Amino acid sequence: MERVYFCSIEQTSLNQDKDEYEMERAKTVEQYVYFVDQLLDELTDLRMSAEYDMESMGPALNFLGNLEAQVKDLRNSMADGSYQFADEPLPFMELVKNTDSRLLPFKHLFYVVNATHTEGLDVDEDDD
Repeated sequence: MERVYFCSIEQTSLNQDKDEYEMERAKTVEQYVYFVDQLLDELTDLRMSAEYDMESMGPALNFLGNLEAQVKDLRNSMADGSYQFADEPLPFMELVKNTDSRLLPFKHLFYVVNATHTEGLDVDEDDD
């Protein structure tokens, strides 16, 4: 089984918006699915952290259920073959954009997934 590695994304502060990220996109379908799976794993970890440390991370529980459901819907559409790339942002991006990076520390990964969704895979086209 080929191992897929996460692409690094440079960021200079915790409160960056998408325009300040060096946008990367998945290069293959497998990598794109891997990124969505990573989002699900990160959301699970965030839920456990928020439930453990209600004082500092508890507010994340206000949006986590909705966000998890929408990312699971995305992943399920990939699994059942109904997923389609589109020009419109993914439904959860408005929520992600309006959530403080301190409550959503892997926010950049949502932007990578959304960039892939709206712009397609980052494939090199040969000039033959």
